[in-house]
Amino acid sequence: QVQLVESGGGLVQAGGSLRLSCAASGRTFTRFPMGWFRQAPGKEREFVAAISGSGSNTGYADSVNGRFSISRDTALKTVYLQMNVLKPEDTAVYYCAARGVDYGGTNYYMEKRHYAYWGQGTQVTVSS
Repeated sequence: QVQLVESGGGLVQAGGSLRLSCAASGRTFTRFPMGWFRQAPGKEREFVAAISGSGSNTGYADSVNGRFSISRDTALKTVYLQMNVLKPEDTAVYYCAARGVDYGGTNYYMEKRHYAYWGQGTQVTVSS
């Protein structure tokens, strides 16, 4: 059984930084495509960033492009989301997701329907 556990969330002032981590356990999927999504109160879960199984390709939502960076450490089975220049509108619960297929591939995926496994989420709150 695959398990994803997010950490690193918290309260930060606008302009600050946080780094989220997503640790994977269970079935070996260290080289499957991974993604980060977020959900603010009263809103749908939206795409934030994604990385291919190979780690060579990444994609970002327009709202975070240039401020956020996704990366992965295959040996540690961990995916990171570095968030810089945070804004109050970045406040949300952030979720890590794993696709489960396309091992080691070069594609990344921006839609929720492409991901089979999800973490429980970590809260990020940005104060103005």
